[in-house]
Order: sequence, then structure tokens, then C-alpha cells
Amino acid sequence: MRRDLFDEEHDLFRETVREFMSREVVPHHDQWEKDGIVPREVWKKAGELGMFGFSIPEEYGGSGISDFRYNTVVVEEIIRAGASGLGFGLHNDIMAPYLVDMTNDEQKRRWLPGFAAGELITAIAMTEPGAGSDLQGVRTTARREGDHYVVNGQKTFITNGINSDLVVVVAKTDPEAGAKGTTLLVVERGMEGFTRGRNLEKVGMHAQDTAELFFDDVRVPVANRLGDADGQGFVQLMVNLPQERLSIAVAAVAAAETVLESTIEYCRNRTAFGRSIGKFQHTRFLLAELATEVEIARHYVDKCVRALNAKELTAVDAAKAKWWTTELQNKVVDRCLQLHGGYGYMLEYPVAKAWLDSRVQTIYGGTTEIMKEIIGRSFEF
Repeated sequence: MRRDLFDEEHDLFRETVREFMSREVVPHHDQWEKDGIVPREVWKKAGELGMFGFSIPEEYGGSGISDFRYNTVVVEEIIRAGASGLGFGLHNDIMAPYLVDMTNDEQKRRWLPGFAAGELITAIAMTEPGAGSDLQGVRTTARREGDHYVVNGQKTFITNGINSDLVVVVAKTDPEAGAKGTTLLVVERGMEGFTRGRNLEKVGMHAQDTAELFFDDVRVPVANRLGDADGQGFVQLMVNLPQERLSIAVAAVAAAETVLESTIEYCRNRTAFGRSIGKFQHTRFLLAELATEVEIARHYVDKCVRALNAKELTAVDAAKAKWWTTELQNKVVDRCLQLHGGYGYMLEYPVAKAWLDSRVQTIYGGTTEIMKEIIGRSFEF
């Protein structure tokens, strides 16, 4: 069925992003995988092309366009190129709402121009060694002392953790108040007591810097708090999680489509017992099943993008998209690897890298089990 999500301006923007990926990313990504990190210069080049901060007002260097279809184009082209090291999705889709919608004018002037230019790389520090999906279990504390907070704690699995210049840290300003005691603070590169641990070794996404962060009596100015009072952090997180989960779903469907397309071509050309493996009924039936499920997922996710633009996307809608598409992504990649036979296990074939990179999708942004819990709680019993 014809996809009708995008207009002409989105198609033109896609050409720009695709050309950027072809020129600046694809030739170098294998080396970045070995290095475990993407050079900061790539971020600046993307910023020069207007690939960041679409919703940032023009006066701060952005496009002033609240249209998630542009975000969708960037994510899809990154996936199409197999460039899992680029943390652009987290920067654009997850961090931008915090720094655009939850900042005051002074904070906007300080942070947004660098964000849009790719000069200030962002991250969000939620997960801790003992707290993942349960954000109320966060133990990092921020004690108020005059015009500063003194932050102590540890975060882990932080995307863009090595490269990041601004880190939105989830901390407890009132440990006895539960969710109402959570506050979001922006910790900046160079603050005394803020250190980075290991660039963590992962199953996949080897070029993406994922790090441990440590806070040892870090003095963070009150001027770096998001919101006009303590205790607003949990609500702020809940407001932004649907967009984060939709971004993951966009990536999941794009990955499934990309792997399926390359596998169909492989099945045309690979022969066994004197004919292409695509001529075997089992292969055709399996590809038919996967193609059907992927296309159905595509149309649901596209509808979610429209709903987000209309400010109608609910937490339940996003949870449905997130769990279903990421589980489907893993299914598609696994079945496609099987169709490649022994070659599918060789890293020179894109399906092998896709298999490694895809596994985390059902975990971060809220596990499949948490997504089902969110949906299940919406029913009235």
C-alpha cells in the first residue's frame, strides 16, 4: 500500500540526509565500530545541514518546526545506512523536548544554539545499577545548598555518555517523597566531581558510546534545574516518554524493512539444489508472513507520528507501538539471518550486524514487559 505520511519537503530533506550518510558516515562507520565512538566532527557537519533541533525556535538556531516527520526521516536514513553508532535519535527525539519545552529563556540562550549546531551533544541519565524501568527507585541525590545542588550518585548504560556535553540527570531532591521528590538537573561537561567511567562493551551498536557516569559532590547551579521548582522531574519524564518510545518504534520498523528488503534480494540470487532459495515454498511463505507484519506495523507507526504531531499520542498508543515493533524487529532479523544460512552469521553480511544491533530494542526505553503493563493498566476491571 502507498505510504502517504510525507510531503514534498520531507522527501527533499530525505535526499539531503541520505547524501550526508553516504558521504560522511557509511565510509567510516566500520572504523567507528572498532573505535567504539563516533567523532564529534560528524555531529557538527550534521548540524550545519540542519539535522538537529527541528522544534528549536529560529532565534536559537533551529528550524522552528514542530513536525516529527523530519525526525522520522533522520532515524529512517540512519537505519537504512546501518549507522547504529550515531546517537542523533536520542539528541533529536528524546533530548530536544526537555531543552525546548522545559527551559526558561536564559537556559534556551545558553544551550539551544549549540544543540542545533551539533556543538553541544546531549544525553539523559536515568538508569542506575540498581534502577532501570523503575524510575522511582533512583538513588542519585541532589541536596540543596544555597544557589547550588550537591549531586551524588552513579548512572549506567548512558547513550552518548562519552561525547555528551549536557546531561539531564534524574535525581532525588527529596528521597522521602517518592516520585514527587524527583528533579531533573542539567550537568555540564567540566563540572568538578563529574566523571565518566568505562565506554561499555556491548553485544551490538559498537560505535555508539555508552558509558557509566559518576557524580561525587558535583555542585550544579539551581539555574541548571529544569522546571521552576523541585519535584517536577517524574511528571516531566512521563510527558516525554511517549515520543521516546515512538522514536524507537520508528527505528524498529525501518530496521525490519531494511533487513527484509536485502534478504528478499539474497533469496533471489542464492541457489540450493539447482534453484534460487526464493523458489522454495517455505521461503516464500516465511517472507510473505514477514512482509505482511512489517507493512501493518509501518501503517500503525505512521499513524502514531500523525497523532504525535496533533498532540494526541497517548502513553498507551506509544507503548503498543514500542513493544510490538521491537519484538517484530527481532523476529524479522532472526528469520532473515536463518534464510542466509551460514553467511548470515558472518559479520561481512549486514544481516549479522543487524541481528546484534537489534537485540537491545526490546529493552531500552522501557522493556516489553513494562510496555504491556502500561497497556494493561489502561483497562477498567
